[in-house]
Amino acid sequence: MTIASSARDHRALAAGKKLSLLSILLALAEAACTIPAGVSARSIALLGFGLDSLIEAGSAGAVLWGISGSGVRQEARERISLRVVGALLLALAAYIAYHSIASLIIKERAHPSIFGIVVLVASLAAMTWLRSAKRATAARLDSHALVADAKQTEFCAYLSVIALVGLGLNAVAGWWWADPLSALVMIPLIVREGVEAASGKACAHD
Repeated sequence: MTIASSARDHRALAAGKKLSLLSILLALAEAACTIPAGVSARSIALLGFGLDSLIEAGSAGAVLWGISGSGVRQEARERISLRVVGALLLALAAYIAYHSIASLIIKERAHPSIFGIVVLVASLAAMTWLRSAKRATAARLDSHALVADAKQTEFCAYLSVIALVGLGLNAVAGWWWADPLSALVMIPLIVREGVEAASGKACAHD
């Protein structure tokens, strides 16, 4: 390896770490905004998105941990972290399922949340940009960890779209059932990611 190529790899690795760190900070910001908003509006979709963002910050941290070190011991710690994240995601799926079904049965209406809609739109834009940037950096490094991180960012974008549809239909059309129904649509995605993380995989969907 030449000095020039080594320097390029070092810069690419530094860029990958910065992108992963940025995604962690954004996930924490999403959680800080959407969890209180979800509780206030009694929106299962918004609350579920916020709780998932909190868990995703931990999952992204495990990926960042993986690209920051090497060795068998480092890989073992990363797998343990991912298993914890997987268990939390499966618990979140059960929580969303219970409250969504209960809301549909008792016809509990979520309040329109313009603030939640604005946060979800901003999240979608940010995650779309982050996914492209991570994929480009992963290709330069040939890094499976960064590819997994990009997939995870893509997953967050999907959830923001689903939650946005539910909140939008509730706010615009007054369809109260759209919010808990959109939360139920999140469950298969969350379960899939939870199972993969619990098995020690870095959320690397095909």
